Amino acid sequence: MNSEDVRKIAVIGAGSWGTALAGVFSGKGLRTVLWGHNEEHVLSLKRDRENRKYLPGFFFEPSLELEDDLKEAATGADVLCMVVPSHGYRKVFEKLIPYLKTGAIVVSAVKGIENDTLMTMTQVMGDSLGSALTAKNLTLGVLSGPSFAKEVSQGLPTLVTVGCDELEKARFLQNVFGSEFFRVYAVQDVIGLEISAALKNIVAIAAGISDGLGYGLNSRAALITRGLAEISRMGVAMGADPNTFSGLSGLGDLVLTCTGDLSRNRTVGLKLGEGKKLHQILDEMEMVAEGVKTTRSVHDLVSKMEVEMPILEQVYQILYKDKECSKAVKDLLTRELKVE
Repeated sequence: MNSEDVRKIAVIGAGSWGTALAGVFSGKGLRTVLWGHNEEHVLSLKRDRENRKYLPGFFFEPSLELEDDLKEAATGADVLCMVVPSHGYRKVFEKLIPYLKTGAIVVSAVKGIENDTLMTMTQVMGDSLGSALTAKNLTLGVLSGPSFAKEVSQGLPTLVTVGCDELEKARFLQNVFGSEFFRVYAVQDVIGLEISAALKNIVAIAAGISDGLGYGLNSRAALITRGLAEISRMGVAMGADPNTFSGLSGLGDLVLTCTGDLSRNRTVGLKLGEGKKLHQILDEMEMVAEGVKTTRSVHDLVSKMEVEMPILEQVYQILYKDKECSKAVKDLLTRELKVE
């Protein structure tokens, strides 16, 4: 299959990132359908030709189709992008399975790990599909990298990475997804992309806490650097290519999420550092900060592995054990001295 053979792309999830991706694809002239689970929300998208709730100021291409019926959205799609938060991912994907076209490629653009199973999103899809994965000749992939939805929707230069187990399929997707402002690299390291994408959100919460406490740029730089070490350590233990963590999905996305004012996860940390309680912060947020749930997933996962992740541990203690932020920082700094 050549990229010119793609007749339809379905984007499953009408939040800010799903909307931005749908804009990239429809802007290339590809038939694109954007699906949202909330009928009222989808009606407003159709009426306004704009996602005023999650991505205001970005107006849709006339050709972009909007749908709240999953069957209508998915049927006949050559490529599907899953942009549903990790806690609802499995439920939506399982409903989607009967409508998947033979030979379709399903790409996760979600940065999280499922709480109960501790699976990444491609693992969730594989688990849900079972024998249908090979029976329908489906391909699973991942899209990741430093990409705030608002900047993508504005056409600002953005570089991301797409991964599939077969490099040929990843290279096919980079041609489907890429545009003059949305440059896509291809890799085979699916697990590396997923681990780096999920764990960078935890480090971003830590960086936000540091900023909220007023600790300055030295502290933030240290957290980014040591956070990358933790991400790499865990990823390699799970079979990832070490080189992935110095790439766009690793260092690139980590720097963006730890420093950018558009980062939801950094915002959560910032408010925690300023003294707000987690439940207050989440109640005030319209969109999902994946790092909060991912922290719990990764903490449970690490408890089964011999991987040292002190930053993760302190973020977990703050989020789920109500530990004081300043005490967590002190405990990090006063750990036994190590060789870098």
